[in-house]
Amino acid sequence: MKRIIALSLFAFSCLTSTAHASSTYAQTKYPIVLAHGMFGWNTIAGVFEYWYGIPEDLKSNGATVYSTQVSGLASNEARGEQLLTQVQTILAISGAKKVNLIGHSQGTMSIRYVAGAIPAQVASVTGIGGPNLGSPVADDLLALNKVSPALESVVLTALNGLDSLITTLSGGHFTPNAQASLTSLSTAGSAAFNASYPQGIPTTTCGQGAATVKGVNYYSWGGTGVSTNFLDPTDLLLEVTTLAFGGAANDGLVGQCSSHLGVVLRDNYAFNHLDEVNQLFGLKGFGADPVGVIRTQANRLKLAGM
Repeated sequence: MKRIIALSLFAFSCLTSTAHASSTYAQTKYPIVLAHGMFGWNTIAGVFEYWYGIPEDLKSNGATVYSTQVSGLASNEARGEQLLTQVQTILAISGAKKVNLIGHSQGTMSIRYVAGAIPAQVASVTGIGGPNLGSPVADDLLALNKVSPALESVVLTALNGLDSLITTLSGGHFTPNAQASLTSLSTAGSAAFNASYPQGIPTTTCGQGAATVKGVNYYSWGGTGVSTNFLDPTDLLLEVTTLAFGGAANDGLVGQCSSHLGVVLRDNYAFNHLDEVNQLFGLKGFGADPVGVIRTQANRLKLAGM
């Protein structure tokens, strides 16, 4: 009973109402559920959003939005189960028959998991910068064990510590598991996940996947920027992680082709991995606006009757 009450409070707290919408441009038939990636959160101190400024923009354009929070560091399956529980609560409380799922980074795997589990209750899946084929960054970090088990232990401890801090600041109660997260995001781990959840995965190299599977519509986009704003300190980290790709196009953490899922709307936005969700505090380069890109996707879903 306590769990049901807690989940109910979660869903109500995450709801972004449409009472003050200034337009109906993004007013989808079904609620939009946002799923964060690795090290993600909903809001920190009730102010700093993972999807920076995006829920408010969708709300002002008529959408009903839920921002979820799962483990920042965990396996695809563990995060997927956590999200599944929250989606089922959202469906129960909202009375909606379906939801539109939008996931960033590892959140793409979370929403794919949910769509695989309850396809009849999912209208669409949209992956943003999802490492559907894995990431060489995860491969390299896991390979540290062959170089120095002690060094790998230090790295894993540091990653778990960072995630614990983020979880505490955001009011979450999850136990981090960096080893499980990296294993899931590795090339081998992603291949295993895709074998269980193949929906929308391209069958050709860097191709498009099936547009619709079991009534669920699949979309994706990604970026190929790395250092996009000299004022953004997170760009420095991505300048290091991009080295793992050996010169292949990537957003700092995910390869261009790895982001492909279902209908590939675009795979070369001038976004790095954090720009894709309007981080850090909206600092980004010139070109497309990630807030506008997501707003346009909501309109696309609306026009498609979702």
